[in-house]
Parts: sequence; C-alpha cells; structure tokens
Amino acid sequence: MAFTDYYSGLQHVGIPASSLQESERFWEKLGFKKVGDFPVGHVIFMQRENLVIETWTGDEIVGKPGAINHISMDTSDADAAFTAAKAEGLSLMNSEVQHLPFWDKGIKFFNIQGPDGVIVEFCEIVK
Repeated sequence: MAFTDYYSGLQHVGIPASSLQESERFWEKLGFKKVGDFPVGHVIFMQRENLVIETWTGDEIVGKPGAINHISMDTSDADAAFTAAKAEGLSLMNSEVQHLPFWDKGIKFFNIQGPDGVIVEFCEIVK
C-alpha cells in the first residue's frame, strides 16, 4: 500500500495555549464543546461539528501570531503508516511510533516535518 492509503483526513489541529481555562472559554464562545480532558500533558480537546482543536500549555510558540503547532491526520494503523512514511523518505521527526494515554485505550502517533517547518502528525485513536 502507498503511504497515502493509511490516512483519511484531518483529525485535529494542535494549538498551544497559555491558559487552558481561557482557551476553553474562548472555544466555547465559538460554539465548541469540550470532548476530552487529559491531565497528562495538560491537554483538552474542543469540538464543533467535524473540527477538533487540541490545546495544551507549555509550548514556546504560544502567543505568537499564527501559532499552530501541528495538523493531525486520522490514521487507522499508525505502525503501518510509519513504515510507509519511512519507505517514502519523508522527514520523520520520531524514531518510532509514540504512545499517549488519551481517550479510552490511548493513541499512537508520529510526526513528519514538511517545508517551512510545518509539522504533520499521523494519529491513531486505539480502539
């Protein structure tokens, strides 16, 4: 399979915050609802229809205009996608698939870096 066969579209956009409480209030004013709250990493996920925003504290780019840390593509098999990305010669930012205890059974993800420093994450919500 080609690398592009391993992801289906946008999963979320990662935007750092100086305060999760202020960020949550802001996104709520725009009609978003909190769908995830993870003390590990001080992370919340806000959703409105098919758009999900991941926000967290402690990132050095917070407060700068256009401060979006990453966009995340939805994948059903992060391990296979990682292998395919490596075979494509993409600029991998991780030496292996990463894991975090988000959602019920965790997530698996890796990042690539594109031109101009853009970070694209490929994320699998483990089912």
